[in-house]
Amino acid sequence: MLRHLSLTSRLTAFFTMVAAAVVLGLGFLFMIATDRHFLELDRTALRDKKLLIDNILARANSPEDARGRLNEALSHHHGLYVLVKDEKGAALFQSDGFNPPETPASQHSSPDRHTLDVWREGGSEFHSIHYQARMANAATTVLEVSIAVDTEHHTQFLSDLRRSLAIYAAIATLISGVLGWLAAHQGMAPLRAMKTRAAAVTGQQLEERMPVEAVPIEMADLAQELNHMLDRLQEDFLRLSEFSSDLAHELRTPISNLLTQTQVTLSARRDAETYRDILASNAEELQRLARMVSDMLFLAKTERGVDLPSKERFSAATEVRALLEFYEAVAEEKNINLSTHGDGEIQGDRLMFRRALSNLLSNALRHTPERGEVQVAVAREEGAVRVSVENTGNEIDSKDLPRLFDRFYRADPARTHPGSDGSGLGLSITKAIVEAHGGHVSARSEQGKTRFSLAFPVEPNGH
Repeated sequence: MLRHLSLTSRLTAFFTMVAAAVVLGLGFLFMIATDRHFLELDRTALRDKKLLIDNILARANSPEDARGRLNEALSHHHGLYVLVKDEKGAALFQSDGFNPPETPASQHSSPDRHTLDVWREGGSEFHSIHYQARMANAATTVLEVSIAVDTEHHTQFLSDLRRSLAIYAAIATLISGVLGWLAAHQGMAPLRAMKTRAAAVTGQQLEERMPVEAVPIEMADLAQELNHMLDRLQEDFLRLSEFSSDLAHELRTPISNLLTQTQVTLSARRDAETYRDILASNAEELQRLARMVSDMLFLAKTERGVDLPSKERFSAATEVRALLEFYEAVAEEKNINLSTHGDGEIQGDRLMFRRALSNLLSNALRHTPERGEVQVAVAREEGAVRVSVENTGNEIDSKDLPRLFDRFYRADPARTHPGSDGSGLGLSITKAIVEAHGGHVSARSEQGKTRFSLAFPVEPNGH
């Protein structure tokens, strides 16, 4: 049932229960202390009367004299009852209506071991003491003395006090509950402010942020994390918007070419050779579109965190040499020197590794001038195997380096020329493949050389 209550209601209930427990506990302790205080007062009063009676008996000259002195000394004390009996059971002195029981209902003992008997009669409660005494002129006669006080006044006082405390406890609990609700409601004000800010966040309005400075310290961390989340969402929305725009632009160009070429071809009768050339050109554009769509699907799968199709341990140098043989013809055509050195074992998917490295080699050969050099290095570092592809040529502007791995991003505007076979997705695919292996990518361009590095993590027991 508690989970259906609001946080304010829960805090209010908690405050109310705590306040009720505190007030009732204090009232209970106060009642016990008051009852003990009255008991001690009765014990003191009975002890004083015992001394008075002993003094009278010590001074009395005869039983009649003792009776007269006791009657004169004790008959005017309201609520005090005395019974003095001789050893034959005859009453030497007895207060009106006082008949103590032979056995009291219970006893109260104090730390000084003075016992106080408690008994009830006719709705009244009595505290009494019993002892033996002797008269001075009849030392051999043992007298049984009983002294009692009526506790009606104390009982009435405690009853009134108990009623007052109950009323006070009820009012204090009610007030505590109201104050607890006010405190909880005011304490939740920063959360309501954060809720209002969060409700204002939409796909078109991601600039709203949580008021970190205006919330308590306990909520500042939460507000800060929510702001970081909004920063990430805003960045992802911006990149998604840019990606949609780039994708539309990349698809519009080949489709427009195909449409225009087809319309021009259909506008007049042409010979078979012309139709064959046009169809071959259209096939190239369609292949480019198909490759782009395939790359987009691959990126979408890898960015969702798919498992590697197959995972094995292989030699990076072996795969590098196989790829260099594949690109050797392209390198010879531009008189580019290809070389490799180093080795290391990678735990991952062999085909995906080839695709990532092939994108870098293709990119390096495309941007390396004639008689340039492309060098692939494999090195074992602490916790990783790093594969680097370095080519000579024009440097990349430092402001472009952080965005090289973004989809459709081209640092060189010349690559947007229709003659370029790059779709702007190669480096993005390379990054997605390396991250699927748990690694990371980096790029550096300085002193006439550009280097792309792929770092693949190595398991602690890897060789």
